Amino acid sequence: MEELARRGGGKPLPQGLELPFFGEPYLITWPGLRVLGPKGEAPEEVAALLFDYLLLGDGTRPQGDWIGFRELPHGGFYFQAFQGYTGDLLVRELDLPSFRRAAEALGGEPLALADAAFLFWALPRLPLAVVWWEGDDELPPKVTMLFDRTAGRYLPPEGLAILGRILCQRLIQAARV
Repeated sequence: MEELARRGGGKPLPQGLELPFFGEPYLITWPGLRVLGPKGEAPEEVAALLFDYLLLGDGTRPQGDWIGFRELPHGGFYFQAFQGYTGDLLVRELDLPSFRRAAEALGGEPLALADAAFLFWALPRLPLAVVWWEGDDELPPKVTMLFDRTAGRYLPPEGLAILGRILCQRLIQAARV
């Protein structure tokens, strides 16, 4: 448990390992391997992400070197679909002011990129960035999700895609509050 905590940035507890997921504490019990979130048993999708993160993670700390989904190992194949349900969805559902409000409400850390950009900690060693270009009369708005170059050391592209989808859903929900 200590080694998993070290590699994944979690906190060992007598009953298991605590791991923050988008800022909320999740407990992976030991030896039962149940995943408990703030509202009880975590959805299977979240539990699978946390297990994969702990299994694959090698303890490498994020470098602050941002790359797009297409630059992830094996990410090029799925890039177009990923962009459709992340960045393109945000452009359809939000405008720049509502994006900023939602990002701030979710604890996003401002980044000096594009017209607006925020960093979100999906997991302790796995930050995501959402970058918004407002566009103009000739170019429409564009939103891109970026990953730290080390992200592939923690989750496969499918898992990173799920994290991106979850973050986009949370941003849209926060904008509607």
